[in-house]
Amino acid sequence: MKNWSQRQTAGRTGRDRSPARRRLAAASMAVLVLLGACGRGPTTDILPGGIPAMTDLHRASTLPPDSVRTVARRGFGWRLIYRPARAPAGADQGAARALCGLERRAVARIERVPRLDPYADPGAAIIDIYCA
Repeated sequence: MKNWSQRQTAGRTGRDRSPARRRLAAASMAVLVLLGACGRGPTTDILPGGIPAMTDLHRASTLPPDSVRTVARRGFGWRLIYRPARAPAGADQGAARALCGLERRAVARIERVPRLDPYADPGAAIIDIYCA
């Protein structure tokens, strides 16, 4: 009785695979690649407030891209860290309207948060935006 490896090598001829087997292997590989590409599409996750997770919050804030440092959704509303020197006048109010507008809510108030370490990000300001 032959063992497994002897049976595998006994049936081989000088050629490893026929052209039909090569085409079948190539087609199988192509099908696997295509099925792998059909994975989960763009996220449909929703952030608190009904905002799609794929929303570009930096762009949604309506501030110039080089002035925005961080946009974060918090329990009370939004926290925005930005550089006022690189933003137009009244940018904090415009950003507040835009971010609360994502939730279809009005702006209740804007509070400036004092910097605990003013040397951590020189020139940056933190504001908390409360939506009604």
